Amino acid sequence: MTQTEFGTGSDEGKDRNFVTALARGLDVLRCFRPGEVSLTNLDLSERTGLPKPTISRLTHTLCQLGYLVHEPSSGTYRLGVGVLQLGFGVLAGMDICDRAADVLRTLRNGPNSYITAALAEMHRAEVIYVAVHRSREDVSLSMHVGARLPLFRSAIGRAILAGLPDAGREAAITHGVQDGAGSKEDLTQATKRACDEFQSKGYCTGYGDWRADVNGIAVPVFSLDGARVFGLNVGGPAFHVSPDELERDYSSLLSEAAGFLSFKP
Repeated sequence: MTQTEFGTGSDEGKDRNFVTALARGLDVLRCFRPGEVSLTNLDLSERTGLPKPTISRLTHTLCQLGYLVHEPSSGTYRLGVGVLQLGFGVLAGMDICDRAADVLRTLRNGPNSYITAALAEMHRAEVIYVAVHRSREDVSLSMHVGARLPLFRSAIGRAILAGLPDAGREAAITHGVQDGAGSKEDLTQATKRACDEFQSKGYCTGYGDWRADVNGIAVPVFSLDGARVFGLNVGGPAFHVSPDELERDYSSLLSEAAGFLSFKP
C-alpha cells in the first residue's frame, strides 16, 4: 500500500486542522492485517510509503504509548494492549452490538445451517464486521469480528451505501477513489446500482462479486440516534447457500430484523 492508499497524503496540506503526525501514526497501526502477528520497520515503510527514519520515530512513540510492542530478538513490532483498549472502547459505545446479538443468533439459526449473520460498519472504502454469529456448520469464510470487506463489492457494503445520506455517499466515493477501489465514475455507478436495488427489492445482494464462493444479502440498520449506518447481512458458501434461497427464505427475516434494530430517520 502507498501513503495515498491510506489517505494521509491526500489530506495533509488541504486542511489546516489536519494533524499529519497523528494520521501517520494511525496509518502504521492500520498496516497490521488479520493473521499477521508482527511487522518490521521495512514492512511498515513499504506499506505506508513513509521513509524508514520516519517509521522508526513513529514505532518508538507508539511503543512508548502502549500501542505497539517491540520484539528486540527479531526487530519486529506487534500490536499492544493499547489498541485492544481502543477497540473495546468502540464496541462499548455501540449498544447496537448488544441489541443485535439475539437478532443475529435468530438469523443464523434459520432453515439453512450454513448461514452466517453479521453486523458491520463502514470505514472509508471498506466495511468492518463488529458482530458475527457464524454458521452452525464447520465452514470458514473469514467472517469474524474485525474482518474487512470491500464497501462497493459486498452485499453488506452496498446496503450501507443505500442507507447513507447523499453527503455520506459522496464521501464514501471520494475515499474509494483515494484508496484505489475504482474510478469516481465506476464507484458512482456502483453506488447508484446499490441504491436502486435496495429501492426495488428492499435489500442488496452480493452473489460472487466480493468472493466467487460467497453469496449474501443485506439491509441497512440505523443507530438509535440515527447518526450511524450499519449493515446487517446473511450469507454463506455459494455451494450451500443459493441466491433463490436467500431471497425466498431470508429477505423478509432480514427486513424484520433491521426494523427491530433501526432508528427510522
